[in-house]
Amino acid sequence: MAREYRPNVRESAVISKLDHAKESQRMNALHLLRQHIDELSSLIAIKLIEERLIETTSMEDLQSQLQFSLETLLGAEEFEVQLQIANLRTLVARPHFISLYLTSFITEKLIDHKAIVEMYGTDEDIYHCVNRQVTRFIPL
Repeated sequence: MAREYRPNVRESAVISKLDHAKESQRMNALHLLRQHIDELSSLIAIKLIEERLIETTSMEDLQSQLQFSLETLLGAEEFEVQLQIANLRTLVARPHFISLYLTSFITEKLIDHKAIVEMYGTDEDIYHCVNRQVTRFIPL
């Protein structure tokens, strides 16, 4: 005779707490992003150029594009964010979702921008460069 599956109350409580903690962490990260969006986009643009990962004709265009991407992230729904980072989700073990979102934007959309001459390095190199700056302002 087959057993009827009844969800464990403790298991459900733990899963609920984990989901709540994850959502709380995400909201906190977005709040910190809102506070530091200007300086973060500026710092990421500088580091991408300093580390020779991006060659550009206009630093201001690069910075404004990064800021635009971060502002888009602030207004995006969870599904849109997950769709954007889907192909990079396995890039590193415990990724920062903001760093993944920016890396995806850089490698997929920014590469076609008129101010970008060339991109060098792998997706992982770009992710690590972006992540070092993001974690300075938005630790997870």
